[in-house]
This record gives sequence, structure tokens and C-alpha cells, in this order.
Amino acid sequence: MTDGSANTDAPPASAPAQERLFDAPPAAEQERMAEAILFAAAEPMRLQDLAARLPEGSDPARAIEALRRRYEGRGIVLEGAGGGFAFRTARDLAFLMRRETLRTRKLSRAAIETLAIVAYHQPTSRAEIEEIRGVSVSTGTLEQLLELDWIGLGKRRETPGRPVTYVTTRAFLDHFGLGSPRDLPGLKELRQAGLLENRPPPGTPLPEDDQRPLPIGGDERDASEEDR
Repeated sequence: MTDGSANTDAPPASAPAQERLFDAPPAAEQERMAEAILFAAAEPMRLQDLAARLPEGSDPARAIEALRRRYEGRGIVLEGAGGGFAFRTARDLAFLMRRETLRTRKLSRAAIETLAIVAYHQPTSRAEIEEIRGVSVSTGTLEQLLELDWIGLGKRRETPGRPVTYVTTRAFLDHFGLGSPRDLPGLKELRQAGLLENRPPPGTPLPEDDQRPLPIGGDERDASEEDR
């Protein structure tokens, strides 16, 4: 027999879901907002970071997917990067972003002397360069000249250890406007250019038509004594 009273053992009715104060923007507006945030971001944005910036109730994953489709095949695409998402230049257009710049590099005195020795005494080995200069040649000096493509590797000496030799390259000749190493300036031309003293050492007069290449590593006295 029932008495019509309420059953106290029944589970309580669930509380109504809390209503949002404002409705989420339309999907198209969420997409615009996500686009603006991603465009201005300095680094890739994660979904949770994007959700924190979008209005409550927004769906960042849906907005990202819509943006992916909209930018597909464009010059700028939306890609996953660093655990987030970011706008990137399309990979097939990356070559347009490269810019060639001309850098002026000043050669050190050691590099200039080494280059001159190679030019006037080629083919010459590292030991011969050091003997002429009177000091050791650093690996960096040779690497710099090799990188500039002004010197290259020549044939190995047929001596113990078979040391490699160095020679000038076509790029060296082109840079200095020379047709061949034979066109290198001689003593007279170097004096006229102010690169050597115009007055020869006492007792060693040089003929006016002396056009021989400058003997690097030796002074003018050595060159004149060979003519006697």
C-alpha cells in the first residue's frame, strides 16, 4: 500500500547546465580571429594558447582546419611547427626569399703575401711559401684563398712526403684582369705603380726595360745580382 508521499530514495534531479553569458562567435568569425592571432604571433601557436585568446566556446581546432583549407595552394600556407601552428612561405617559393649580398672581405697582410708568392712562384708548396716569407703560414690563410678560388691545388712534388703545391686559378686571373700568369706586372711596372721604391739599392742599377716578375721573398739586390 502506498501513501502517495514522495519517495525519498529517488536520486536528486541533475542541476541545469550553466548557461554561457555570451554565445560563441560564428565559425567564420572564429576563423578570422584565429587568422589574425596566428599572423601576428612571433612563434607557433598551440591549440590551447589559441583557445585562451578566442572567445569562450570557440573551437580553435575547427578554425585551424578551415584556415588550412583556405590557404592551401597559396603563397602563404598554414603549417604545423614546433608543436603549434604558424603561417609559412610556401616551400616551392622559398627561392624568392633568398637574397644575394656582396660582402667585401679585406685580405690580411699574410694572405696578400701568400697570394703574391703563389702567383710569382707557382707551383709552390707550403714549405716553400714559409721559406720565402720567413714565417709559418697558417691554415686559415690558405683556406681563405682557397675559398675565394684565387688559388687551387697543383701537382704534388716528386720529393719525400710528396707535398702538395698551390697555383693561381682562372678566377684569380679574371679578378685582376690578367690573361695568364705571364701578364703579372714586373719590377718596372710595380715601381711605376708606387708599390716599390723607385730608387734601387746602391750599386745595383736595374735596366730600364726590366719586365721580369718580382722575386717575392728576395729583395731587389738579389734580383740584380743574378744578372751579373
